[in-house]
Amino acid sequence: MTDRYRISSTVENQHVAAPAETRRTPLRTALWIGLFVSAAANATLSSIGVSPFIGVGFGLVALGCIAGLIVHHYKSPRH
Repeated sequence: MTDRYRISSTVENQHVAAPAETRRTPLRTALWIGLFVSAAANATLSSIGVSPFIGVGFGLVALGCIAGLIVHHYKSPRH
């Protein structure tokens, strides 16, 4: 009979989480860059008084990047 509480060095008993580097993909980087650029453009254009439709466009791009990051987070492997 095996002891459930015994610490063993076998691979089958170890639950090792995947390193954080597995989540770093070019898509994730592009989504973060797109989020920062579109949010900055939205804030800048709103403050200088350019047409609101252009600001809304950048706001929608920022929301799309946020949605993409959320989907990417939940679909990426965790272990």
